[in-house]
Amino acid sequence: MTIDMAQFHQVFFEESFEGLDAMESGLLNLDMGDFDAEAINTIFRATHSIKGGSGTFGFTEVAEFTHVMEALLDEMRDGRRQVTQGAVEILLGSVDCLREMLTAIQSSQEIDSARVAEHKQALDRELDSGGVAGSVLANEPAFQRPGDASAVADTVVQGWRIAFSPHVHLLKTGNDPVRMFRELAELGELTVKVDFQGVPDFQQLDPEECHLSWDLQITGDISREQIDDVFDWVEEDCDLAVQQLTAQPGVEEKSEDTGQDRSEPAVQKLQAAEVASPPNNEEPASRRREQKPAAKKAPAKPAGSSSIRVDTEKIDNLINMVGELVITQSMLSLVGEQFSINRMDQLKSGLAQLERHTRELQESVMNIRMLPINFVFTRFPRLVHDLSAKMGKKIILEMTGEQTEVDKTVIELISDPLVHLVRNSLDHGIEMPEQRLAAGKPETGRITLNAYHRGGNIVIEVCDDGRGLDKEKLLAKAIEKGLVEDNIPMTDQQVFELIFMPGFSTAEQLSDISGRGVGMDVVRKNIQTLGGNIEIQSEQGRGSVFAIHLPLTLAILDGQSIAVGDETYIVPLVSIIESINVSEDMVNRVAGKGETFRLREEYLPIIRMHEIFGVENVRAKKLCEGLVVVVEGQGVRCGLFIDDLLSQQQVVIKSLEANFRRVEGVSGATILGDGSVALILDIPGLVRLSNQQAAKAQQSYAETA
Repeated sequence: MTIDMAQFHQVFFEESFEGLDAMESGLLNLDMGDFDAEAINTIFRATHSIKGGSGTFGFTEVAEFTHVMEALLDEMRDGRRQVTQGAVEILLGSVDCLREMLTAIQSSQEIDSARVAEHKQALDRELDSGGVAGSVLANEPAFQRPGDASAVADTVVQGWRIAFSPHVHLLKTGNDPVRMFRELAELGELTVKVDFQGVPDFQQLDPEECHLSWDLQITGDISREQIDDVFDWVEEDCDLAVQQLTAQPGVEEKSEDTGQDRSEPAVQKLQAAEVASPPNNEEPASRRREQKPAAKKAPAKPAGSSSIRVDTEKIDNLINMVGELVITQSMLSLVGEQFSINRMDQLKSGLAQLERHTRELQESVMNIRMLPINFVFTRFPRLVHDLSAKMGKKIILEMTGEQTEVDKTVIELISDPLVHLVRNSLDHGIEMPEQRLAAGKPETGRITLNAYHRGGNIVIEVCDDGRGLDKEKLLAKAIEKGLVEDNIPMTDQQVFELIFMPGFSTAEQLSDISGRGVGMDVVRKNIQTLGGNIEIQSEQGRGSVFAIHLPLTLAILDGQSIAVGDETYIVPLVSIIESINVSEDMVNRVAGKGETFRLREEYLPIIRMHEIFGVENVRAKKLCEGLVVVVEGQGVRCGLFIDDLLSQQQVVIKSLEANFRRVEGVSGATILGDGSVALILDIPGLVRLSNQQAAKAQQSYAETA
């Protein structure tokens, strides 16, 4: 039976990308010059796992590339090489290259061989440079790389002799000697002697057991580490003896007898690391080795995986809830079969129990989609490291609340807005070291990523201790661009909101980091798409805080049902501030500009919902006959004039755009308990729609005046 290895590819890719994240994090945390064996071992293990997996699945280019990375890391963990900034930068670049290779294979695209070769050469140069931290470890065989001036002059490493005797169960562990011989043949000229003495009679032969042993001899410029790497996966499942073959210049090769040669005199050469002869009509192994095939491609699949890993505890809770639901269903079935008016109380109790279990089941299912925000945060240490070095700034990144959980869809969509905010803090927020010292600050700036729950939302803050927002400069630029009128008083918050206007930028010169006049308006739009909003707090010379408020999930929200005529709408509960009855003396009307009402010391515009959506048969025509619901979106407050408030409830969000088309002022739809459809209001969209209608009314009024 042939096993389709492609079924395991997705798991391999997911684990490999997790390993790359661990490698990147470990490299960024290494202290230059210090020896941290545990940290280096963590990086080495991740590299080794990717190498082993890629070799198993036939991704030879990845296996070969990680092999060179392994060699450099191995010297670091053995103490033969110091941890230097140069080596770390090369390894970080190699991690990026490896990520690109895996992404290309995953999406069935060609690997950028030129880029791979460039990073491989950088690794080879670093290896050849030496970087020795001290003397070579005792009993460690010396070996010579091309151009290595430290090679021993008196002896020349000719190769290695290997006595390899697998344990009987080795094949059952998924390891294959042929694959190991193939790797050895890539390193140098390989000669194999096979010992058949342990093979039982045919009647007793189990094809899943290994009864062969081999005496291998490989010649060439090969290190002991390279030999050990090949057998690393089977070291607990075999008897292995490795002996170095050396020769004096001009003297024939010599080696000591290990006493383990149990081979037959017949010798087989593996030109392509294959023990058996090639099948009929197949190219000779030697030719196949010269014409090396490209890496096998995985089935086409988007790079972003749609799968998630779920804690078994969450699965157990879900199973328990389903069990409770089944019990309740059985009880209600019995009540239904033998129903009488005397069993009404039992029916009500069962329905209440069903409602409770359904709510708990819903929460358990939604909890499965919740992932730590750390999935987003992990990309920022590298971003800050690279950009701060590029700009010549000293910046440290602090992250708190990484385990705060949020819906997987939110995690996927919030990444780009956060990247833009962090890049802005790096470029516009944190000053140059000399500027910070002149301002009495530490020369090292600080950027903080913080996540926490507040009510039914998650709040993600991007904070910096930089120069802060210059209100006067912002206002002057807005007036210059004609975005606001001069001499109009504005609050600090309103001035800060100017940076979200399309094309607004105060950058004095363009850069590839920020300042091109695009971005912040897109950031806000993307956050609004997620049903969230962004707030700014800033103090000039002290720093800024950008706080993103998002719903925990995009699938369910807590809403308030409102009635407008015969229609029912849902207002997100987080947007509602209060609801009030408005008297006529509270209302101000401006010709061509609509209506406002005074709420304490603030004048708020009124949006008549029946006019926005063209609803007839409304019960309240005058403001004093209905209710005004005060809502907030994007930092702007307004009042929604409605007929009545109905009930609060959790609603399941259905995409209106996917099932119908995009409607301004509406973020989605839901199905109510009676089967009718209710639209879910988008408060920022309603404000924009109201402003557009007010502008048209003002223009019409001006034309008729």
